[in-house]
Amino acid sequence: MNKPIATTRSASGIPTGRLAVWWVIASEIVIFGGLLGSYVMHRIGHPEFGDYAANTNTWIGAFNTLVLLTSSLSAVLAHQAAERGDGKRAAKLLRLTMLGGLTFACVKAAEWTMEIGHGFVLSTNAFWSFYYTAAGLHALHVIAGVVIMGIVAADAAKGRELQRVELIGLYWHFVDVVWIFLFPLLYIAK
Repeated sequence: MNKPIATTRSASGIPTGRLAVWWVIASEIVIFGGLLGSYVMHRIGHPEFGDYAANTNTWIGAFNTLVLLTSSLSAVLAHQAAERGDGKRAAKLLRLTMLGGLTFACVKAAEWTMEIGHGFVLSTNAFWSFYYTAAGLHALHVIAGVVIMGIVAADAAKGRELQRVELIGLYWHFVDVVWIFLFPLLYIAK
């Protein structure tokens, strides 16, 4: 069976799919960079942000950091399996990565439920607006990654389109890196 030319041609020397993922990541860096840059600039001018940030649960944020970093390890191992042509193992490891993403989202939902229960909502003040916007945008990226990873895992289990395992892995690592910036800004810098 012939592959469509769009998956094999490459004027730049980079496979088309990989180039597309890097373009998506670059555009996402602009979005998150602007959001985080405005947060940092606003925080510099508003020292009371430290008092508001003291209401975030550092232990929950640290647990979610561990969950995402562990899920990144399984994404790397999935890529290695795909490189060896072992689609079934790659799919199993991608499902493990998906479990990490789902765990992250569930913990985040429980955390938000507690915070909202304590009266910390989007309209409480600028800190909580930034917090929910940044963490919410990140959570949407986690959920999108889990959905796409499920599609890639289904194909990988059948030994098809194994190059996509690397592509979803690149995206997943981006999601992790964003969290590595969000965690200290929203939870630790009090």
